[in-house]
Amino acid sequence: MSLKHFLADDQLNQAQLQSLITLALKMKQNPADYQHLLAGKSVVMLFEKPSLRTHISFDIGIQKLGGHALYIGQQNGQLGERERVSDVAKNLACWSDAIVARVFKHQVLQELAAHAGKPVINALCDLYHPCQALADFVTLTENFADLSQVKLAYVGDGNNVSNSLMLMAATLGVDFTLVCPTGFGPQAEMFNKAKEIAQASGSQLSLTSDVEALGQQDAIYTDTWVSMGDETKVEDILATFAAYQVNHELMNSAGAKVVMHCQPAHLGQEITAELFDSELSVATSQAENRMWAQNAVLATLLAEPV
Repeated sequence: MSLKHFLADDQLNQAQLQSLITLALKMKQNPADYQHLLAGKSVVMLFEKPSLRTHISFDIGIQKLGGHALYIGQQNGQLGERERVSDVAKNLACWSDAIVARVFKHQVLQELAAHAGKPVINALCDLYHPCQALADFVTLTENFADLSQVKLAYVGDGNNVSNSLMLMAATLGVDFTLVCPTGFGPQAEMFNKAKEIAQASGSQLSLTSDVEALGQQDAIYTDTWVSMGDETKVEDILATFAAYQVNHELMNSAGAKVVMHCQPAHLGQEITAELFDSELSVATSQAENRMWAQNAVLATLLAEPV
């Protein structure tokens, strides 16, 4: 599979995504078969934003593949401030085999990819979170026999996570419903892009601000109402988002079998503690699958899979 970078969900076609999902599950089932895949390879992890799951899942995942991970945190400030992004990219490329970057602006990732000459992986930016979405569809594949028949809904604030879910669902042919308060949905350009992809794949894509219009769903996904780095006070948006809380009542009305959350969860806000801790929740599986999904990406970019 020809893949130079992993930057945005709409850069991959259905066959590429399905290949990554299949490889992630193979790695999860038989990790010993891949333990030397990145032997002699070094991966720089460049993080402008704090992280728990992304940092640790990449670090340990790279080690499980026999590679070496080097973490560079926020102590150097935002990329482009101390020195040009292009110079950072060229320097890192002298020593490393790939760059994993968690940044504020997608443009920074594009600059890294343009100048590094080495694979660049988006570990989160303002527009996308493709590693999370890939892990989410790995998780859905584990829970449903036929991914193409799954109906997935995202309820809450339109953000980078919902963008990636929407685009990846459209590419895979998964029916996707996005439920956001008025004024908190996706950018028109992003939604129109997903609509074009959905038309080609046969996916049914819906956008509404009416929770009552959710309809029948197999899985419901939510995320924090205040995105990382957003200085908006929680109390200022609780009134707007109160009706969009994911709870047992909403799950029952939709007939959903699975609830998803990328974490960290603000219990009692976007999701109740009772639901998050219930058997319906696959949040921990999503977190575990971050590592396997990312390892599939690393293997595809840096090595010939076994």
